[in-house]
Amino acid sequence: MQDGMAVWLPYHQEEIRGLPDALSYGHWDGSAALPGDPGEVRFLVGPPVPGAEHALGRVLPRMRRLEVVQLLSSGYDYMKPLLDLMPPGTTLATARGVHGEATAELAVTLLLALSRGIDQFVHRQGARQWLPEYRSTLIGKRVMVVGHGAVGTAVAERLSAFRCETVVVARTGRTAPTGLVHGITDLPKLLPTVDAVVLCAPLTEHTRGMFGADTLGLLKDGALVVNVARGELLDTGAVVNELRQGRLRIALDVTDPEPLPAGHPLWDLPGVLITPHVAAFTDAFPGMSMNFLRRQLQRYVRGDDLHNVVHTVQGSREPRRRAGERAGGEVLSGMPATRL
Repeated sequence: MQDGMAVWLPYHQEEIRGLPDALSYGHWDGSAALPGDPGEVRFLVGPPVPGAEHALGRVLPRMRRLEVVQLLSSGYDYMKPLLDLMPPGTTLATARGVHGEATAELAVTLLLALSRGIDQFVHRQGARQWLPEYRSTLIGKRVMVVGHGAVGTAVAERLSAFRCETVVVARTGRTAPTGLVHGITDLPKLLPTVDAVVLCAPLTEHTRGMFGADTLGLLKDGALVVNVARGELLDTGAVVNELRQGRLRIALDVTDPEPLPAGHPLWDLPGVLITPHVAAFTDAFPGMSMNFLRRQLQRYVRGDDLHNVVHTVQGSREPRRRAGERAGGEVLSGMPATRL
């Protein structure tokens, strides 16, 4: 490592062009091998791997000088049990927006697959069955998008190509540049009017279990439901019941529990299409996440506010010196002594 405040990245330094020279970089992908002393790390990027919270739980208690934990996920609910392991004043930030387009692409793919019966045709292909049949289309359908963040906005944009009538729902109603956004309180009157629902909302105390038996029961027979957000937005028991009745068709990129156990009934029920939480993981992810990290670390060095800050651990700490700053406020290499 070169001299400077320590940053641990899940990528090798040479893979990310334009990183600030004033920082020192170590490569840590969540494996047991550590690139240096965790006690010296100031900026930690969580590895984008399944079960990352377990790896983070092992190193966070040793990071006494930590200032920033940067996730490469859009959500951060899995980090909440680890907040007490971080020093006071540590900032937690997400990569909201990095996954928007790829996640929206899968959401629309799943919606199309349900509509056109692709899941059923694939099964018939394995059985060498040639059984043409009449299927539905997205053209002209009324589709509800729950969530108006980066993913929800991207889903709504893509649905316009299919001439869908899009109904956007968020926590609070408002008029956005893209049109009317309904509040969550409008769900009971809107759900019976739509042909499909795409869940893109974050997992919060307000959204957990929001689509349970009563809510799903408001949907018309044959409606489609796609979840690319978090499994806990849907009541799994209610989903199983709807599928057993054959009333709804449902596609899940996320489940509750997750990973879905081998013996779970969802695997074998008709009318369900399951992908293993892969919406964001495409060949575009490394480049997009590296670009985001470069911009975020440049802001960190300059002392600008970081993007997507979602939590700051309570408590105070002494103001840190900027990269290149000596005691007394003198700054080297022309870098300003600004505050984070």
